[in-house]
Amino acid sequence: MIKHYILSLNPTAKHDWDRCILRDPLTAKRPDISKLIAEAVGSDTGSYLVSVNIEVQVLEQAAVPHMEQLSLNISEVTEKPQLREVA
Repeated sequence: MIKHYILSLNPTAKHDWDRCILRDPLTAKRPDISKLIAEAVGSDTGSYLVSVNIEVQVLEQAAVPHMEQLSLNISEVTEKPQLREVA
């Protein structure tokens, strides 16, 4: 069984769970690896000793766009707009 996923790595993410994310390319859901293994084993009740072989091939890499930080003039933001009456 071959499955394809999108792996997103962000070592500077604020939370641990956002640093390494594996997602389905169509649904964007995170895969349940144990469920995938159970589907491969079958539906018979029992305990199984399984060997799982994970082979990773990078098919394409999308570069992360560089975020440019813009300066903001606080005085422009704090000024209250003048209201005009519309007749």
